[in-house]
Amino acid sequence: MTAEPTATERGVRSRSQHQRRRRIVQAGAALASRGGVEAMQMRTVAERAGVALGTLYRYFPSKMDLVVAVVSEELNLLEASIERRPPRAEDPARRAIDVLMRACRGLMREPELAEALIRSLLLSDAKTDFHDFGRRMGAMLLRAAAGGPDTGDIPEDDPRRVVVRALTGVWTMEMIELLRGTTTADEIQGRLETIAARLLTDF
Repeated sequence: MTAEPTATERGVRSRSQHQRRRRIVQAGAALASRGGVEAMQMRTVAERAGVALGTLYRYFPSKMDLVVAVVSEELNLLEASIERRPPRAEDPARRAIDVLMRACRGLMREPELAEALIRSLLLSDAKTDFHDFGRRMGAMLLRAAAGGPDTGDIPEDDPRRVVVRALTGVWTMEMIELLRGTTTADEIQGRLETIAARLLTDF
């Protein structure tokens, strides 16, 4: 009879699995940053991450699952940045714009990756976890605009949630134009400031 693993053994295994998963996500992001989603071939990702192809598929059953994880990692970085240095502007619109422009600058540091992520968001099935992108971006905007760290006391049907979701949608479309080279970050900021000033009047 095989002995049950100890708490220490389970902890070591869990850390090892977390590290392996992180290596896979980083490998996928690195490949996407050089050649977009097309470059994220599962076999190539596995080789770059130093894992067997079968192991990769245990963590991410499909390429889309891996892209979702890369998107999530980018959001983690943005959330950590905002937590370390929250927007300090006096009015809600400027605080929201601070968040959106940080997201813009962060993505444009790796334009190939940004294009891959945005395109995947647009082409993904509505049933995938990509709705999480809008939810998390909306939560960050809501916290910034409301001027507090917790949005749990704001009801789900509160109109402010609808407003920040709309602003997130506008930002996504502006990012597409930026990636196409038809606009600049300064132009995007100017338009977003105008829109946010009108939308966020009730904050």
